[in-house]
Amino acid sequence: MKSFPMFIRTTGRRVVIAGGGEQAAQKARLILKTDAEIVLVAQDLDPELRGLVAQGRARQLSGPVTPETFAGSALAFIATGCAAADAALHALAREGGAVVNVVDRPELCDATTPSIVDRDPVVVAIGTEGTAPVLGRAIKTQIETLLPPRIGALAGLAGRLRGAVAEHLPQATRRAFWAWVFTGAPAQLHRQGAEAEAAQRIKTAISERRVPEGAGEGHIALVGAGPGARDLLTLRAVERLQEADVIFYDRLVDPDVLELARRDAERVFVGKEVGASSWPQEKICALIVSEARRGRRVVRLKSGDPSVFGRATEELEAAREAGIAVEIVPGITAASAAAASLGRSLTERGETDAILLATGTCRPGDPAPDWATQFRPGTTLAIYMGVNAAGRISAELLSRGAPADTRVDILCNISTPRERHLETALPTLTRTLEENGITGTALILVRFSKIASPAALAVA
Repeated sequence: MKSFPMFIRTTGRRVVIAGGGEQAAQKARLILKTDAEIVLVAQDLDPELRGLVAQGRARQLSGPVTPETFAGSALAFIATGCAAADAALHALAREGGAVVNVVDRPELCDATTPSIVDRDPVVVAIGTEGTAPVLGRAIKTQIETLLPPRIGALAGLAGRLRGAVAEHLPQATRRAFWAWVFTGAPAQLHRQGAEAEAAQRIKTAISERRVPEGAGEGHIALVGAGPGARDLLTLRAVERLQEADVIFYDRLVDPDVLELARRDAERVFVGKEVGASSWPQEKICALIVSEARRGRRVVRLKSGDPSVFGRATEELEAAREAGIAVEIVPGITAASAAAASLGRSLTERGETDAILLATGTCRPGDPAPDWATQFRPGTTLAIYMGVNAAGRISAELLSRGAPADTRVDILCNISTPRERHLETALPTLTRTLEENGITGTALILVRFSKIASPAALAVA
């Protein structure tokens, strides 16, 4: 390393920013995250900086600049936008004994500003020693997805309670206690927004002078893996993967998604082909409940959104009957991802004002969907798992009065490098699937414009 990473205390100290334009404003926004006194050294300030002075959050020095201007400051930023002025101010700041950062001049910097992931008081700083700031920002984006948004508030609560823990709990039990706080029930509640309940559980455990038995409570999360691309997962989905002890995943979950899980998490494949029964739903329900009863954090990872044709109801009921905490973590469903891939909206004002999500595959023995009732002018119909029923779907929609030139989009492996998109019309839907060898999972999108044929309107 050519630079040693460390944090500079700002409480009761000044940070001097020399400059009055956008570069100076950028540094001011950064320092506003701290409690430092901000001193703006410039004859003229842009509107944003003038606003900070008017609010009392900064003060302006518009007189002569000397080494004393920078003396005793925690940090000095030189950001005038003029190379000659920056060099002159850098010399004065160094003479005044300040640690100096000159914007876009790494050779003049005593310190460089990192990319920051801010979960105050938890702060992660990513530095590249000024060589690749764009890379630093890219790494910051990845870390943003890994850190729970509320982790700073939980850390702050823990800090306020450290004295009480030291007073009430023997030193030998404190490590286990804090592990429970940050990985057990309090952390789960805090992430779900139940901050008051999380705080109360921690305080109760302190007052009872014990590490709660619930430290080993099991938990089940039904997590939506989205349509395929791992960067389409929600932040909460990534959090649950990072926390999981065991992950039960479907065949449609992209392997890249599993790379976001903890390295030591157990992974169990429970993929089901349409019509196959090697992993019947009852067996999956029994497995996830069994693992949670062992005190493990279980993730049931499903493609798309668990609540959209994802058999979530059976798994929710199994967990609740067993008295195990369970939650749904939504994912991007295939219809939404298809719209993004196609570059068009699922709805269009004046044309389509309704979306219908339907399945082409039901439980064995259940009656098939009545496709004749699905045609409604002004509707986008998204059919999941409909490849095997394509002939019946097109025939029944056409019999209902859907125009023969109704556009149909067929999408496979949406959002992944293997994505395929085919266009056809209702009468040729089955032939298009057969000619292109599509026999597995695909999404069929049918758009019925409000401008329909007279025959269709008469039937409707």
